[in-house]
Amino acid sequence: MRVLRLSFLSLAALCGPFGSLSFAGPGLLAHRAVYDLSLGDASDRSGINGISGRMVYEFTGSACEGYSTTFRFVMRIETDEATRLSDQQTTTFEDAKGETFQFVNKTYLDNTLDREVRGVARTGKDGTDVDVSKPEKRSFKLEPTQFPVTHMKEAIAKAKDGGGFYQTTLYDSSEDADRVMLTAVTIGKARGVAKDDPEREAAAVLKDGTYWPVTIAYFDPTKDRGEETPEYDISFLMHESGVTRDLNMNYGEFSINGKLVDLTLFDQKDGVSCTE
Repeated sequence: MRVLRLSFLSLAALCGPFGSLSFAGPGLLAHRAVYDLSLGDASDRSGINGISGRMVYEFTGSACEGYSTTFRFVMRIETDEATRLSDQQTTTFEDAKGETFQFVNKTYLDNTLDREVRGVARTGKDGTDVDVSKPEKRSFKLEPTQFPVTHMKEAIAKAKDGGGFYQTTLYDSSEDADRVMLTAVTIGKARGVAKDDPEREAAAVLKDGTYWPVTIAYFDPTKDRGEETPEYDISFLMHESGVTRDLNMNYGEFSINGKLVDLTLFDQKDGVSCTE
C-alpha cells in the first residue's frame, strides 16, 4: 500500500477572527489532526477481514519559513492467515517558494523497520532533480512538477473559483521517490457544517466554517492511460484552513475510512509576522 499524503488534502475558509492562532500561510492553519481508521469496503480477493488504527497529521510553518509536516499512519490489518501491524512515518519540509522538498519516509512491519527512503527534490522549469540518500544513494531527473503544499494551494484557489475538475501533477516522495504522479482533482460546491455532522464535535474549534467535498485520483503518467483506473483515490472534506476530515482512501480491492476525532490548533509564536 502506498503511503497516504495528507499535506495536500486541505482547503477552505473559516469565518471570523482567529485571535492568537498561527497561520501556516494564507488560509492555512498550523494544526495537529487525529483520525480513527476503520475498514471501508473489501473484496474477497483482498483477503482483508478487518482494519483498525489511528492516523496523526501535523502541519506547521509559514510563508517565510517554509512548511513542515509529520505524519504517522498505524494500522492493524487482519487477514485469514495472520494479523499484521503496519506503522508508516513521514517527515517532510517544503520551502516557501515550493522549489525544494526534503523527505524521510519509514515503514515498520510488526515493530521492525522494513524500509526507509530519505532524500531531497528540487524542481524548476527544466525539471525536478531528486537526490536519494537511503536506502542507497542515487540521483535522477523527472519532469517539472509541484510539491504537496503548492499542490494544496492550487486546489484552494480552484475551490474558491467555483471548484470543478482539473488535472495537475505532484511529487510527494511516495514508494521509491522516483516518479511524478498525475492527479485528477474534483472539487464540489462549498457547504456548511450541519448540526448532525458526526465530526462536528471534533471540529468544533473551527467554529462554523465552510468546506468542500473533494476527490483526488492518482495515476502513474508513465503508463498508457486508455481505460486505466487510478492507482488509488482519496475522497474527503476540506476546510479552507487546511483541516481535512471524513476521509475515504480507496485502494481498489479495499478502502479505509478516517474519521476526525481530535483537532489541536497551534498558538502563534510571539513576534512572528510573515506575509507571502
